[in-house]
Amino acid sequence: MAALGIDFGTSNTAAAVAEQGRPRVIALEPGQSTMPTIVFLDFDRREVLYGSKAAEALIEGREGRFMRSLKSILGTPLARETRHVLNERMTLIDIIARFLAEVKARAEAATGTTFDTAVSGRPVHFHSHAPARDRQALEDLTEAYARAGFRAVRFLPEPEAAALAGGGAGRGLIVDIGGGTSDFTVFDAAQGEVTIRASHGVRLGGTDFDKALSLAHVMPLLGMGAELRKDMGPGTVTAPVSIFTELASWEKIPFLYSADLLRDVRRMERQALTPRLFTRLGEVLEMHLGHDVAYAVEAGKIAANGNRAGAIDLNVVEKGLRPLLAPADLARDLAGFAHEIRQTAAETLAMAGCGPEAIDRVVFVGGSSLMAVVRAAIGALLPDAEQETSEVFTAVVDGLALAAGGAGRD
Repeated sequence: MAALGIDFGTSNTAAAVAEQGRPRVIALEPGQSTMPTIVFLDFDRREVLYGSKAAEALIEGREGRFMRSLKSILGTPLARETRHVLNERMTLIDIIARFLAEVKARAEAATGTTFDTAVSGRPVHFHSHAPARDRQALEDLTEAYARAGFRAVRFLPEPEAAALAGGGAGRGLIVDIGGGTSDFTVFDAAQGEVTIRASHGVRLGGTDFDKALSLAHVMPLLGMGAELRKDMGPGTVTAPVSIFTELASWEKIPFLYSADLLRDVRRMERQALTPRLFTRLGEVLEMHLGHDVAYAVEAGKIAANGNRAGAIDLNVVEKGLRPLLAPADLARDLAGFAHEIRQTAAETLAMAGCGPEAIDRVVFVGGSSLMAVVRAAIGALLPDAEQETSEVFTAVVDGLALAAGGAGRD
């Protein structure tokens, strides 16, 4: 059976095959090595769009439901809730399955091969502090692959796949910081052979960075922390925080656009000591701008990840609304995450039975590994190790392709 390596990511997805013992990444979109893990349900045209086409539909303001970070819902009750969408009853597992089926179809069209089997990446832990959800997430994803048309699927932890593709020699540490998880593998490489010593991970990634920055710099501009006059009697109460935490979470944004919530926000606007904040919030909900705001935060994060201050461009909400975001803000707001990443990396070394001095090189994988706070945290743990930036977006799928071609490990 022909096997396809698939790196189904929180933010991006890639596919690859092994050809003559080397990985070949398949262009799932023209000229691109990855495809955004995005689905858009177009209500007017009654069609489902994937990847960049889905992102374009959002930018165009088409009527529908935009979904990103679908991987984050695996293992949660949200994954199996049934909804009426485009005249069908579907769960989010069904939607993930359709996305994977699209990946399969595009890979088959590009290669002229029918793929019966998938070798899929998976985080070391989908839910690092909830074992039951962790197990359920793998069951959910396995079911999605089956519904997508694969007769079999084999899973390989993502940092271990990256280690397979890493090459080189000596003892290394893979640091794979993706959109939803941070994963680590200690491995030994010699004469083309890779031996995995230990793998570990935590449910923390780039979408968590985005959420923290949104809560710190954007949500206060929409009413978070603001005071509302009480319905009865004197005094004030603070606006409910749940609205803002969900609006700052990529995977929860699509479920905020309800008439009941908008009505509640308009009531808050009337009761607020600073009504303008809730006018903005109402605009975001009424015009379905939640993902536009999230993209603005993500862009601001990337711009500030260096030596220059950036800004979060919220012109889509209100002309001239551009809160500044400086590198110092990133260092402060993401410090807790950086500490957790360093701690999890240290735990991985302990699981491998080695100290920091035993690591010859650190190989960074995943888009969020480019963040300066991540590099600084790992550098503080492993000051003597050589730092390498691998093929950040395709190292995992390269290894999965090698595994699919028989070079992997069960």
